[in-house]
Amino acid sequence: MLRAATEPLTVDAGALRACFHCGLPVAPRGRSARLIDGEWRSFCCPGCEAIAQTIVGQGLGEYYRFREAPTGRRAQGEARFDGYDDPVFQASFVRNAPAGTREAALILDGIRCSACVWLNEQTIRKLPGVAAATVNYASRRALVRWTPGEIALSDILAAIARIGYQAFPYDPQRRDVIHRSERRRALWRLFVAGFGMMQVMMYAVPAYIAGEGTMSADVAQLLRWASLLLTLPVVGYAAQPFFTGAWRDLRTGRLGMDVPVALGIAIAFAASVWGTLAGTGEVYYDSIAMFVFLLLGGRYLELEARHRAAGALAHLARLAPAFAQRLSGFPGSLSTDRVAAASLRPGDMVLVKPGETIAADGRVVRGRGVVAEAILTGESEPRTKEAGSLVIGGSVNLAEPLVVRVERVGSDTVLAGIVRLVERAMAERQPLVELADRCAHWFVLAVLVAAAATAIAWFQLDPPRALWVTVSVLVVTCPCALSLATPVALTVATGELARRGFVVSRGHAIETLARVTDVVLDKTGTLTHGDMRVVAVAPLASEPLDTCIALARALEQASEHPVGRAIVRYADGQGASQRVATSVSNRPGAGVEGFVDGRRYRVGTLNFCSERAGAPPPATLESSTGSVAALVRDGEWLAQFELGDTLKRDAEGLIRLLSTLGKRVHLLSGDTPAVAARVATTLGITNACAGADPDAKRAYVRELKSAGALVAVVGDGVNDAPVLAQADVSVAMGQGADLAQAKADAVLVSGELGALGDAFGLCVRTTRIVRENLGWAIAYNLLAIPAAAAGLVTPWMAGLGMAGSSLAVVLNALRLRRAGPGRETG
Repeated sequence: MLRAATEPLTVDAGALRACFHCGLPVAPRGRSARLIDGEWRSFCCPGCEAIAQTIVGQGLGEYYRFREAPTGRRAQGEARFDGYDDPVFQASFVRNAPAGTREAALILDGIRCSACVWLNEQTIRKLPGVAAATVNYASRRALVRWTPGEIALSDILAAIARIGYQAFPYDPQRRDVIHRSERRRALWRLFVAGFGMMQVMMYAVPAYIAGEGTMSADVAQLLRWASLLLTLPVVGYAAQPFFTGAWRDLRTGRLGMDVPVALGIAIAFAASVWGTLAGTGEVYYDSIAMFVFLLLGGRYLELEARHRAAGALAHLARLAPAFAQRLSGFPGSLSTDRVAAASLRPGDMVLVKPGETIAADGRVVRGRGVVAEAILTGESEPRTKEAGSLVIGGSVNLAEPLVVRVERVGSDTVLAGIVRLVERAMAERQPLVELADRCAHWFVLAVLVAAAATAIAWFQLDPPRALWVTVSVLVVTCPCALSLATPVALTVATGELARRGFVVSRGHAIETLARVTDVVLDKTGTLTHGDMRVVAVAPLASEPLDTCIALARALEQASEHPVGRAIVRYADGQGASQRVATSVSNRPGAGVEGFVDGRRYRVGTLNFCSERAGAPPPATLESSTGSVAALVRDGEWLAQFELGDTLKRDAEGLIRLLSTLGKRVHLLSGDTPAVAARVATTLGITNACAGADPDAKRAYVRELKSAGALVAVVGDGVNDAPVLAQADVSVAMGQGADLAQAKADAVLVSGELGALGDAFGLCVRTTRIVRENLGWAIAYNLLAIPAAAAGLVTPWMAGLGMAGSSLAVVLNALRLRRAGPGRETG
């Protein structure tokens, strides 16, 4: 098995003539090398090294054993990116997308503000063959979709590199490496600025406190030269990110927050240097060093806070273990081989010991244990698993050893699906975010105009003060706070909801859930467990009862509806004979029709069966406990199936919470009026609609929307997919049909209504945090700019205000992570 060292070693590459990955010559100077398969392998560039690390880390190291030749490259100018087009490498982070496109999750290095996000998005979107590109500011994560044949992934990465950024395949390890690198650079710059600030202040204080005539001109000039020398590393190294960002913004025609900051530092430093050379006038070395230090300190704290805010997705991705214990000789032998989880295939048997994490989705074939799924579903109670039980990759076995047959691996697992949904939600840009970014661009332009006007005015009023007043205006403004107000809060909320088992798959879902006026709830599988049981079967004709059960089973064999599954389970338990149905068709929300032994049958709702029976249902056909399904043949009612279901434990609490939040609650059900009325009365729901097929449900929601309501729909079945698509925002139950989840804006993974109530509460709180952030950002700038223009704010105070403003909105958003289980009302 190939293995890679965790730390690189710089070696003399002269003896290592070719790059291990691509085969091209290695430069004569030392390059990074890693221990692979027991040998030090050299790489011609960091790109090849990263690719090789990822291939080996994904358990695909055998690729290097069996390839016929090293990976080639097309063009020397973009050689470092061509390896990313390797299909083996792409298997770990690229997936198929609609309309024949491919989609990759990337992480961008160098993102510092919303202007960086805008620049990357616009650059990528303008490339021919790119279908979509979105970048999340808080997580630095990008989703890029392109059409193969029109453009290659290497071309996209090269375009990103040309504007000064680096893109890598997203994985938690790479994210942590980039964060550590960012953190290390930020700390070094902060240290240099802080050390320079303290030393410069030591030389500035004597000039401040010295009385007139107490310090000679030679001493004063010496202190200025010492201050200049100490400020040079502050401006040349510590403040470099501001100048680099400003130059990149100006080169691409975009005004970001770095432009006024860099301009303020440059003007103040140039004026101070001129004063030092001329030996007259004011110098501002202490102010320059201080506000560089304060700005860098604010950015560092923001970096740490943003890393925490975006940690939920990395947390989910890390749930899948890297290795698994595969049983090669089961059932004859329980000896195991430790293999990479990525190498598992459907049908493999794995042993999961107590305390270990399950590596893939599967079904228990031996053993009985307790499995904790809270990290995935938000369900706090561990669940008992025995032979035949489904288990989810990423959940933890707490008790006895389990033997699990793998059914779904890699991108097909529940965990991978959750990560994809969260990725999509975090990548989508809200209209409010787009508006804030556009406003920030014009805001910076307005600040530059205001600074120019301030300079002109102060040169007329008080020339000695004009420079530092102008610098204060440039530095004190904070468009970044305005741009951060919404995306950071939404990122934190998306991650926190995912931790609780409520996965947001569309970016607008959080804001819309908080604002909805009406919540429409399906009954079966949503308010009830959906685990329906046949409690009684009664014949309605002379046909033998066991024959009726076998006929119903044959028709419902492939059904996904809870009623169909209940009938099949009941028939299996009764040992019903195997009959085969042909030409089976399903009418969602109504029932199933097909042929058995040449005769046409229907099983389903009373209205559906009445059409085929040609007569109204018998008066005896009713239920005292729950739903009723009937079996009919041309012109004849054959049998009734009485089914029972139970309400979920948190159903009443959810209805009370929604009412407290001011939401009108509606019950939509395909069951009989008596059953729907019973559930509505028990839960205190005043608006209930029974006997509704999918078209009727859509019409019901359409009517609510036409009356001005903002509607959320919660459902679980195939028959709920049309009404989910009709809603302003939709939630699918995690245990429901795949089609319903595909149409939904959010998925309640655990299916527990308590988590749904928590989600509504957290969404309300998130919108409140967004409003607070926007209010703070606007109020700060409205107060700070006039104060700075009036000469009431010194440059170091301006730096402190700007850094504090950005940090305030990030820390305010992080309050969402401390939110309790959330019954928040306002």
